[in-house]
Amino acid sequence: MNIIAAAGASGAIVGPRENVIVTLSPLEIGLGLLVLVLLAGIVMLVVQGRHRANLRSKFGPEYSRTVEAVGSPRRAEAELQEREKRVASFSIRPLSPQQVDMFTDGWMRVQTQFVDDPQGAVSRADVLLTEVMEVRGYPIADFERRSADLSVDHPQVVQNYRSAHDISIRHARERRTRRICGRR
Repeated sequence: MNIIAAAGASGAIVGPRENVIVTLSPLEIGLGLLVLVLLAGIVMLVVQGRHRANLRSKFGPEYSRTVEAVGSPRRAEAELQEREKRVASFSIRPLSPQQVDMFTDGWMRVQTQFVDDPQGAVSRADVLLTEVMEVRGYPIADFERRSADLSVDHPQVVQNYRSAHDISIRHARERRTRRICGRR
């Protein structure tokens, strides 16, 4: 090892460099770990906040509806993420030009029917929307699953879909009640 000699301010000669070992007290180590844990927590909160903001932005009113339905933001976010994964596995396909024409004609008939038979038109619209979803590749097992799946790609539309479906169900019940009671 080379000896580096230099004259210091006092004229002393400095010898070879030595490795310096710094020792930390348990308190310093504990404080360092605490700072690391706090930083990790802050990073996690920021990431969760961004994720929550992204879900709110993507799902709009459906985010709030889901929070209310399941009882907590954390469970709602898990539900919405599960929907996204499920819908990502679907083979959603666009309508062919012929299908677009067919469904557009059906929608025009529903709108025309609404003037004379609003209840029937709403029921037919519900059936028509279910047919469109089926042709596009959405599973149509039950209404709740259908509307949840639809909310992933069309969160603004799903509110109206739910409202129209509720109206359709009410009208169907009223018709059954009138038939049972012998009224038309």
